[in-house]
Amino acid sequence: MPALVDQERIFINKFVYRIEPIQRGDIVVFRYPRDPQKSFIKRVIGVAGDHVRIADGRVFVNGKLLVEDYVPMAYEDERSYPELVVPSDSYFVLGDHRSLSNDSRDFGPVDASYIYGKAVFGYWPVDKVGRLR
Repeated sequence: MPALVDQERIFINKFVYRIEPIQRGDIVVFRYPRDPQKSFIKRVIGVAGDHVRIADGRVFVNGKLLVEDYVPMAYEDERSYPELVVPSDSYFVLGDHRSLSNDSRDFGPVDASYIYGKAVFGYWPVDKVGRLR
């Protein structure tokens, strides 16, 4: 919306992935792989079997440039990441604030067992009420 900040409140659907698969573009909530006591929220960029590569900040999935209109220009960065094939039962996730995000570029793909919900709606503060995109 286009960004979440500390202390905002969101609704997390913890049941949706029991009836439908995780998809590219979903905003997921998961246990941080390096410290499962912490939760992270990131956008799914790649699913199992996808080839993900980042060249000078531009993300390519299966050889095609990903159009990322949800990343504000001020949050872009120039980092590169070598091509990786997302392992089975895993997801490659990136934060929309690319220049500050701790994400799969740092800790690798996230195992499906760590994902526990989909972020769908912000409800606090009141001026930011609405669907997350």
